[in-house]
Amino acid sequence: MRTQAEQATDGKITAQMRDVARTEGVNPEALRKNIAEGSAVIMLRGKRYTGIGKGLSTKVNVNLGSSSTKVSVDDEIQKAIIAETFGADTISDLSMGGDINAIRKEIFSHATLPITTVPVYQAVVENGFKKMTADDIMATFRIQMNQGISSVVIHGVSREMLTELRRKKRLLGMVSKGGSITSAFMLMNQCENPFIEHFDEVLSLCKKHDIVLSLGNTARSGCIHDRRDRMQLAEIRQNIQLADRARSAGVQVIIEGAGGHIRSDRIAPMVKYYKKQSAYPLFVAGPLPTDVAVGYDHIAGAAGASIASAAGADYLCYITPAEHLGLPGPAAVKEGLIAFRIAAHIGDTVKYGREAEDTKIARLRAALDREGQIRCSMDPDRARELSDGEEECTMCGEFCAIKIMREFS
Repeated sequence: MRTQAEQATDGKITAQMRDVARTEGVNPEALRKNIAEGSAVIMLRGKRYTGIGKGLSTKVNVNLGSSSTKVSVDDEIQKAIIAETFGADTISDLSMGGDINAIRKEIFSHATLPITTVPVYQAVVENGFKKMTADDIMATFRIQMNQGISSVVIHGVSREMLTELRRKKRLLGMVSKGGSITSAFMLMNQCENPFIEHFDEVLSLCKKHDIVLSLGNTARSGCIHDRRDRMQLAEIRQNIQLADRARSAGVQVIIEGAGGHIRSDRIAPMVKYYKKQSAYPLFVAGPLPTDVAVGYDHIAGAAGASIASAAGADYLCYITPAEHLGLPGPAAVKEGLIAFRIAAHIGDTVKYGREAEDTKIARLRAALDREGQIRCSMDPDRARELSDGEEECTMCGEFCAIKIMREFS
């Protein structure tokens, strides 16, 4: 099977490209060129195709999955259903507790969205830090590649990056879970990164299944105090080099970066710096522009994400109210998803001038059509709940500004 990247490079517009182009309202040939140059990708799952990258709407990913201390298969099923129902574009299964393969199977059976995994999570859970080997990590990688996933994350942390981390003490050192597990494995065993050592096999398996390779953001900051440093710059260089190798091999690739905690005035410059270095789609976790929003990090994260999206980020990883506190339940997943869908839309109004939905709502508001506004909202049930069940808005009552001025216009 030839990958979307290979076919795009050969000049062929595939059925998947046509489907994405039609959904996004873009020219199929323009999309093909972007895939060929690596600035756009298509995640594939059955007949579900999700385009991410240049010229395409900003996408939102929902993280779910069990933890080592909390396992509820029913909760993970509900989270998957919520992701599907409320407009997520992709799901990442980050399960680290219970029967991980069984949980993933349930997630697959309850959602049609493309699914991403992080193999090193499952590898360390099933083998343990002290006993885990490079062969164990790659064996888990191979298993997951045959489970029908659409994208896979590896953390390309290098010895150079770890040296830079030690050289400059951050207030919060390394906050990437996958990056820390991979780094700890390297340090405990005094070895190279197994994913880099076996990168040819990583690419071969991604190519075989046309799975999008996502290069993780190990070096992201854990608080706004920690500014961009040499470790982050080393990671950018490393990920671009790996992405170039992937593209040459016909593998679709995304770079994760500009995520974590970044003060608001630094978000846009950071995103633009990434975009200046390479054209690959940029996946951003958050970013959080403040550290004081504990319990409301989905709001803070959405504020940062809207800035990142407007500046050129292509793909957002949502944050829930439970960030930094615990494993999010289904209700928290919904809140985080809606917040980040709003952030993605705000970014697209800036990047592409996509204001048609806003104009539609504005016309309904001008016509005092509350029911129309509710129907067009991202969460109609929530909007209807907040409408008091009254025919007219109870905020202004008879002193509605629109009503008052109608006779004078």
